[in-house]
Amino acid sequence: MIRLLIADDQALVRGALAALLGLEPDIEVVAQVGRGDEVVEAARASEATVALLDIEMPGIDGIAAASLLRTQVPGCRALIVTTFGRPGYLARAMQAGASGFVVKDTPAAELADAVRRVSQGLRVVDPVLAAESLAQGDSPLTERETDVLAAARAGGSIADIARMVHLSEGTVKNHLSSAIGKTGGRNRADAVRVAVERGWL
Repeated sequence: MIRLLIADDQALVRGALAALLGLEPDIEVVAQVGRGDEVVEAARASEATVALLDIEMPGIDGIAAASLLRTQVPGCRALIVTTFGRPGYLARAMQAGASGFVVKDTPAAELADAVRRVSQGLRVVDPVLAAESLAQGDSPLTERETDVLAAARAGGSIADIARMVHLSEGTVKNHLSSAIGKTGGRNRADAVRVAVERGWL
């Protein structure tokens, strides 16, 4: 029997997934949480073998939760199920240790099959998203450029961003300029938008 944990911040979606997958004879929904920072404890307490994780959740996102599961609850495999079918998210999820990545409009029978395959130790990736990810390639941003853009996402001045990332204002300006060039953005806000759309942030 597959012991399934479902993590999604939308109660209606979480309940619908639990109802659908709970109908499968070999899947038992053993836990449901609405925050990413509740995943590890719920997986431990319920002895879940597969965790279905949304990306956008309060606390920590599903990709960070997948990474924590890999190191802290290695007997529980992560399957990302999200509305955000962005190629950059796929790459980040796989690097974090997720065993699968599918979008929420996947038919119920295919989602149940994905849970089974992940439970067996196989990788499951939405084929359209995989093709887009290969065509797009990896993020061109360096780790520091990513940090600076992530800090810029909240708004604020160069000085505010510099304090957040513990860099000088001049260094922040250089990283922002480079990130704007690499994303093709017109300005800082546009660079953030492009990076988010591509799943680089």
